[in-house]
Amino acid sequence: MISTQQYVCQIHSYRHIEVRALEGGYLEEIPVKEGQMVKQGSTMFRILPTLYEAKLNAEKAEVQLAQIEYNNTERLYNQKVVAKPEVALAEAKLAKVKAKMQLTQAELDFATIKAPFEGIIDKQHHQQGSLISEGDILTTLSDNSVMWVYFNVPEARYLEYKADPHRDDIKVELQLADGSKFPQIGKIGAIEADFNNETGNISFRADFPNPDGLLRHGQTGNILLSRVLKDAIVIPQRATYEILARKYAYVVGKDDLKDSMEHTENHAVKGQGEQGKKHAEHSDGKHEEQFTEKNTEQHSDAHVGHHESEHAEERGIVHQREIIILKELDDIFLIKTGLDVNDKIVLEGIQQVRDGEQVEYEYLAPERALENLKSPAE
Repeated sequence: MISTQQYVCQIHSYRHIEVRALEGGYLEEIPVKEGQMVKQGSTMFRILPTLYEAKLNAEKAEVQLAQIEYNNTERLYNQKVVAKPEVALAEAKLAKVKAKMQLTQAELDFATIKAPFEGIIDKQHHQQGSLISEGDILTTLSDNSVMWVYFNVPEARYLEYKADPHRDDIKVELQLADGSKFPQIGKIGAIEADFNNETGNISFRADFPNPDGLLRHGQTGNILLSRVLKDAIVIPQRATYEILARKYAYVVGKDDLKDSMEHTENHAVKGQGEQGKKHAEHSDGKHEEQFTEKNTEQHSDAHVGHHESEHAEERGIVHQREIIILKELDDIFLIKTGLDVNDKIVLEGIQQVRDGEQVEYEYLAPERALENLKSPAE
């Protein structure tokens, strides 16, 4: 039995940044195009560097002058013309102008904006020749080699996940907006630290490799978390009914059929009402059995089948039995307690039988009973 949980998700790039101008000026050159893949270190934008180049040349001249002054002062000190503090002052002046030159060089470097990592260029917010200011957004850059997919999980499901000793075996899949499945299998990469007090949810992150670049930042889809439940007892939801918030099913048994039949033989059947069929399913280790049943005024007759033949008829007594649900899927229940693999349950027409009635039932194979259900049970 495969149990699948589905969650709406948001798809994000592993790295997604805004590329901003570090200096103001005219946008001189844009050597890349929107949607282009760029390598780390590739030039993306170049701001007109004329002012920065002139400033750098001036700082270089100051450095040369300070160097000459320092050399001359040191020569005079060696000739014992000036004192040691004069040399220290000249050395400090040289260090200061060198630092200013390095700062100007950095400003000039800021005029050329390079890709910090390999990624895809997004929309360009400014065109060549535009006057931009420091901090303006020029574009965004996305690293889509791995995608981070975020989805919200209710607290009860979170506790169930953490308590599962086999949670690493959960299959993580991504269903895209067109209903198709992304070909790569993901894994749970992280769980946020805090619950959202307004929604009662906590955010999970699933990581998916994206070698073909199919996924892009901002896409949506559904996360599918699937796990195999071995030897699970499952029954269709329509085979159950509810009384005061408790779930029940009708189980067909043979233990007390002999006494019931002896009682029935002592009474004449006055007439037959409309015959309605009920199906039940017998578990072969994973499913419960389905039957058909028809009622008379005094007792209920039924047609029963065994695994060898779906049309063989058999009689039994129906009993109401409370069941505890382990998990609810689209249209089936996973049973925690109340039923075992050998029980036979009434599938169709449960409103037409009563606890303790004798029925004649018809067996319906589990494959047929479950073939049209949304949740796969194998």
